[in-house]
Amino acid sequence: MSQSFDVAVIGLGAMGSAALAELAERGFKVIGSERHYPAHPLGSSHGDSRMIRLAYFEDPSYVPILQRAYAKWRELEQRSGQEVLSVTGVLQIGLPDSDLLRGVLASCALHGLSHEVLDASSTMARFPAFSLDPDEMAILDPEGGFVRPEIAISLQVKRAAAAGAVMHFGETITHIDPGQGGVSVVSNHGRYFAKKVIVATGAWINQLVPRLQGKAKPIRQVVAWYHPKQALNAQQGRMPGFIRDEGPNGAFFGFPAIGSDGVKIGRHLHFNQPLDPDEPNAPVDDEDFTLLDQFAHHRLPTVASFRHKAITCRYTMMPNENFLIDFLPGTDDIIICSACSGHGFKFASVIGEILADLAEKSTTDLPIGLFAFDRHFPG
Repeated sequence: MSQSFDVAVIGLGAMGSAALAELAERGFKVIGSERHYPAHPLGSSHGDSRMIRLAYFEDPSYVPILQRAYAKWRELEQRSGQEVLSVTGVLQIGLPDSDLLRGVLASCALHGLSHEVLDASSTMARFPAFSLDPDEMAILDPEGGFVRPEIAISLQVKRAAAAGAVMHFGETITHIDPGQGGVSVVSNHGRYFAKKVIVATGAWINQLVPRLQGKAKPIRQVVAWYHPKQALNAQQGRMPGFIRDEGPNGAFFGFPAIGSDGVKIGRHLHFNQPLDPDEPNAPVDDEDFTLLDQFAHHRLPTVASFRHKAITCRYTMMPNENFLIDFLPGTDDIIICSACSGHGFKFASVIGEILADLAEKSTTDLPIGLFAFDRHFPG
């Protein structure tokens, strides 16, 4: 006989693990299913660091949710005694009329956020890791920093287990069948029933939500770590994290030296190459190395001097690059969370709360209108 639960969470990455922990602590009978294991390398939640920033250029609507995310990360730290979020500052660099800098200033103005505007020479004097062109400028978000993804997910899984959640690892959900009063969840290991289901499967979301086929696009992302010539310039406190608008060459991001691997660098969307989520990650190749090495040597000459290693991970992109967090249209028991588009991990702590709210009461007090189905797919 199949088991019954109040809520089933499919996918225990950044968003799913946080949602499972929130629901379990609220007293719901919950089950979480994950086809691999926590923070596995075939998803989007490994690689020692994910950027967090408050001066959000993408849309000022994200800022109140970010403020709640910071509070939730700090709450997780207090409960666990482990550091999850480190504040290093984040420097956002580009031409004065770039979308990046105009967006940062708009968020700062609307929400009264602390920030500093620096010209090129002032930036390089204060942060010698960076090389700027004379006509560029930078905006420092002093609250920016990074979240440790593997630690964050591990702590959420432990929270869920301590609160009584059932968890299945190495389980592949093959389909979900809405019915009277809930949803049947079918896996390679059996079947169970839940009143509500949260689907947060990252690159595999198209397989369970046919409506997103051709819309939620898994792509390949590569990041590399570099050892510095001048280690002092790469240290936290001396070097902030950064986003840099390179115009037609895209936007690059990076972090100070966090551990022994050195300074981490990537380009948002990399080469925008689609992938099959069921296939292993393609190896890093010479084209990847050339892209990142050229940026490192040109823009971070003293702190990204010798490439140490590189890895592949995955983005799952929505067409407008905003998150999708909503009930599947036509249902009141299936909640869809495709919440990344390459910039979502920092929100995982609060998205867990949002998903739990939706499962418990079908609404949330947090402002998520930007993430509705009809904002992505009007009509």
